[in-house]
Amino acid sequence: MPPQEWLLTADERGNPDTSIPIWNTGNTVEPLIHGQSYFDRLVTEIEALEPGDHLFFTDWRGDPDERVRDDGPTVAELFAAAAARGVVVKGLLWRSHLDKLAYSQEENRNLSDEIEAAGGEVLLDQRVRRGGSHHQKLVVLRHPGRPELDVAFAGGIDLCHSRRDSRDHRGDPQAVAMAAAYGKNPPWHDVQLALRGPVVGTLDQTFRERWTDRVPLDQDGPIATVTDRLKGEDLSPDPLPEQPPDPPECGTQTVQVLRTYPAMRPPYGFAKLGERSVARGYTKAIRRARRIVYLEDQYLWSKEVAQLFADAMRDNPDLHLVAVVPRHPDVDGGFALPPNQVGREQAIELCRRAAADRVHVFDLENHEGTPIYVHAKVCVIDDVWSSVGSDNFNRRSWTHDSELSCAVLDEERDERAPLDPAGLGDGARRYPRELRLALMREHLDRDEGDDADLIDPGTAVEAMTAAADRLRDWRDGGRVGPRPPGRLIPHETSPLPWHQRLWALPAYRLIYDPDGRPWRDRRSGTW
Repeated sequence: MPPQEWLLTADERGNPDTSIPIWNTGNTVEPLIHGQSYFDRLVTEIEALEPGDHLFFTDWRGDPDERVRDDGPTVAELFAAAAARGVVVKGLLWRSHLDKLAYSQEENRNLSDEIEAAGGEVLLDQRVRRGGSHHQKLVVLRHPGRPELDVAFAGGIDLCHSRRDSRDHRGDPQAVAMAAAYGKNPPWHDVQLALRGPVVGTLDQTFRERWTDRVPLDQDGPIATVTDRLKGEDLSPDPLPEQPPDPPECGTQTVQVLRTYPAMRPPYGFAKLGERSVARGYTKAIRRARRIVYLEDQYLWSKEVAQLFADAMRDNPDLHLVAVVPRHPDVDGGFALPPNQVGREQAIELCRRAAADRVHVFDLENHEGTPIYVHAKVCVIDDVWSSVGSDNFNRRSWTHDSELSCAVLDEERDERAPLDPAGLGDGARRYPRELRLALMREHLDRDEGDDADLIDPGTAVEAMTAAADRLRDWRDGGRVGPRPPGRLIPHETSPLPWHQRLWALPAYRLIYDPDGRPWRDRRSGTW
């Protein structure tokens, strides 16, 4: 299977200014489902770092007091201890907005200060479009002279409160305030990848491109710059150590690093017209889908993205779309809630107009009946191509904020029938199929190996739909008798009243889901 059938070529990436390779072969990729699994692995890997090793990270939010294990350490303690023993610790955190606006400016600043006090360097990065953010969630660990130990983590999990949940989904004891439906400790579903092999060098270079870019860190105007200087913020990155050679090949997975960077002024040196390889990578893969697109996403609310799914289902009569999304937005309120609702309502309706009987949208609840907030950003297509990243299925993630995703192909075939679900000759592959099965088993309350009816996409859809219907009927019937197994519930949307749509729709398009493309791409409708 030639990688270019599914992955972007250099020309298709559309960013001649970047230095990263178009893809890397010979990697090992492991999905870490849930924050508890990821944080535990992160502690193990960081505590093994020695003086002179590298710890580079980027994030949207970082809470210094977030415990990464039940008995600690906290994020700040873990990273500061590494810096104190001579590890080169460098970080880029989004500068963010005021905490009063439900953002994390002070938390990010405090994490930066605590790590810098121990000898690391963490910068607050506001090189974004107006109203944008740095949304990449990346940790890169390098071991100069011992490249076989190198590992990187990329995906949807931030280093902050609410993320350290487990398979039981009873929530992180250290929670952020969310919509009342999610309770005091919102259950949280998320996925991060652990990657080894040459792709670690590419993710290292992705961090270095941002760190060494000459655009000033503070793009919020002169008042913000003066404020940062008065607070003693570090606005000038120190030089990085020399980049080690790429780690040796160690597995069967080919990984393509996809990014979003907006077109902005002043422009990024490594993406002068922006980069939209996340959007282009998904577009190419979705157009090749024939049997199943399985996705988990926090938003799924852009008409432009939904149109891709609708077109694919019209062109392929056997193609099913299976989506797992949050039951409620993460916010309440008469002004915040409607713009969150209107985008998803439009997107789902657009897909259902194309193929109502082949669109299956679910949300999740734990065994106590509390909705689970789906923060994962996962896509598996025909058990051949998969992606896990920081990007959501919306226009903001595909054009406006900085994002990072890893698209994966596997050389190893899966020998379980159907051998070639799509019928294109690509053959089902081990890694993407196992990722899909692991997620489906969890949502159905099944143990490992209990998935014979989930391997074929057609019977998988039937099993998920039947389980979701049983749980919904039990709930709606007053919860009489034993609770049916599973966590899936059919997702329900309802149209907003016209007077709310009148203002919610423009607010959604301009503020919640803005467009970061150059004007010529907006006019032509291309990414």
